[in-house]
Amino acid sequence: MKGKQMEKKGILTVVSGFSGSGKGTIMKQLIEEHPDTYALSISATTRAPRTGERHGKEYFFVSAEEFEQMIQEGELIEYAQYVNHYYGTPKDYVQKQLEQGKDVILEIEIQGALKVKEAYPDTLLLFVSPPSAKELKDRLVGRGTEEESVIDMRLSRAWQEAQGVENYDYFVINDDLSECVQQVHSIIQNEHARVGKNQVLIETIRTELKRFAKGE
Repeated sequence: MKGKQMEKKGILTVVSGFSGSGKGTIMKQLIEEHPDTYALSISATTRAPRTGERHGKEYFFVSAEEFEQMIQEGELIEYAQYVNHYYGTPKDYVQKQLEQGKDVILEIEIQGALKVKEAYPDTLLLFVSPPSAKELKDRLVGRGTEEESVIDMRLSRAWQEAQGVENYDYFVINDDLSECVQQVHSIIQNEHARVGKNQVLIETIRTELKRFAKGE
């Protein structure tokens, strides 16, 4: 029986949040603390790398032409345009990790999250937010990586995204990083206990119980 439980398929989780909510930091720490449990999907994007980012690590950095070819060849689970750049999720990597039993996390924005949910209805959707709008603005300014006009654009986008939070399954506040990471881990692992995700095991137990009831 233990072997049957270990063969369970991984859970696909989408983590979204306002730019500056700290969702990337949360995901990085979650992977570091539970490397055998999670696989973080790497998105393809047409934006330029930020300081310290590497191709194939944080993102696959591609040209607009390359990205559009990926769209045409059906290589993406979802894709969207955000602040003048394309972002998308490569399909093959995600499917392989799920089949191996890993819980795969996609860190994508709200447009892409809803497209993933449409294609894969069992997807778990988490939305990460700072404790207040003021804290969000302070974090964006504190990064020191973008001009004021870009920060204003991100705040405007955050207001738009706030209108769609009800489409998510969980709303997680990132105030204390360690507590937030633990909360996200607990939410995802608790999903494995849902009846709908244990139907094969349930049917096996039913079959065994039926034999016991018949005295076999």
